[in-house]
Amino acid sequence: MKMKKVLVGLTTIVAVASLAACGNKSAKKSDTVKVGILQLIDQSALNAARKGFTEELAKEGYKGDKIKIDYVNAQGDQANLKSMSQQLKQDKNDLNLAIATPAAQALQKEDADTPMLFTAITDPKSAGLTTNPKAPDKNATGVTDMVDVKGQIDFTHKLFPKAKKIGLLYNAAEANSVFQIKLAKQEIKKLGLTAVVKTAATTNDVQQAAEALAGQADAIYIPTDNVAAAGMATVGKVSEKSKVPVVNADATMIKLAGVATKGINYEDLGKQTAKMAVKILKGKKVKSLPIESPAKTELVSNAKRMKLFNLTQADLENAAK
Repeated sequence: MKMKKVLVGLTTIVAVASLAACGNKSAKKSDTVKVGILQLIDQSALNAARKGFTEELAKEGYKGDKIKIDYVNAQGDQANLKSMSQQLKQDKNDLNLAIATPAAQALQKEDADTPMLFTAITDPKSAGLTTNPKAPDKNATGVTDMVDVKGQIDFTHKLFPKAKKIGLLYNAAEANSVFQIKLAKQEIKKLGLTAVVKTAATTNDVQQAAEALAGQADAIYIPTDNVAAAGMATVGKVSEKSKVPVVNADATMIKLAGVATKGINYEDLGKQTAKMAVKILKGKKVKSLPIESPAKTELVSNAKRMKLFNLTQADLENAAK
């Protein structure tokens, strides 16, 4: 009888120990957050946004075994966006990030349950991601990359006052770009200048469009457009060869093509989005986080092209006023 009690006691201890072990495993699992990232295409600005996002999460303590990043890149393919969105839904992440409008639209369509953040999107309302940016109602919020297009056209005009024809290069299939180009054309007309417009549906079209603009315009303005961004190195070569300056909305692209800009930095945009991610991971609901605009803009220039177009720092600062 005594032996039986000892065996029962040992069994109880083993059972309790097993439960404790299981409890520790569950606790350890819950300590690791799962974050999915769906990126539209491999290009500098979007890569910078992702870099800023992951670096800021690490700074906030989400690194090593504290986080599992589930990263997929559609490489601009709509079929990939659909299948990858389905994959991220099946992975049951704690949070998903969509980088660029088509990625956000695809992810939202396939997964209405996982909290979603987005970045590098100009107009989330027109994109159907929310009906109220101040109180997101479709399980998606984030940081837009909407820039002051009017201010940038004015900046371009002040920097190159002799330019009478302003070239505009964008992808007509990108709703974000169409919206920005509309604003740019309005301001160009208001200044008494002429807009020369060329579109590029794919990166293969960028060189031809850039060369056509270089032959017809005195200066070129490029909005935050994914196709143009992916072909920006080509734009830079055309600009330098033709001696026609480029002003980018995206500060990240200045190193590839632009002379200067007073624009946004996509790495900063990613970091700003990560701060929102931390709030969600700590329990905040998506609907309680209003969609944010870029926290800051920056004045940047390319020294080589500043010299090519005979511009000084004083010229840059005066144009930025």
